[in-house]
Amino acid sequence: MRLRDVVADHRPIKASFEFFPPKTAEMEEQLWRAIKRLEPLQPAFVSVTYGAGGSTRYRTHATVKRIVEETTLSPAAHLTCVAATRDEIDDVARSYWQAGVRHIVALRGDMPEAGVPYAAHPQGYASTPELIEGIRAIAAFTVSVSCYPERHPDSPSISSGVEA
Repeated sequence: MRLRDVVADHRPIKASFEFFPPKTAEMEEQLWRAIKRLEPLQPAFVSVTYGAGGSTRYRTHATVKRIVEETTLSPAAHLTCVAATRDEIDDVARSYWQAGVRHIVALRGDMPEAGVPYAAHPQGYASTPELIEGIRAIAAFTVSVSCYPERHPDSPSISSGVEA
């Protein structure tokens, strides 16, 4: 179903907010002011991004854990396949579950170096469907995915069916 079809059917649209894990103490204060200001809007969930190659893994985890502990919001932690083994990714998912996070946004992800084609880690998940299967084997997470409303840059055509 296309977004225009959902809107045409007058179905309610659920909003969510996406946050980036803060890099500095000042950015953290700014993030928490924003979270407290947005909390009364009761979004369906809030997501916290996960840097290329897991570069913000620990900041993402700390942010979603704090959201669980200090707000009424439902956090969704991003998790990608890039530059990590299945065991490493599974450990991250387990740590989210243990922290009270019940929603993961599963993404194939992009390579840390801009313009470099995606390459799965030899012992990692090769695609989003594989990642979702691994997440579901760990715990009963709610799993969301993202998609491009236009052709994905790695797909040869909009109808090719190439998994990303």
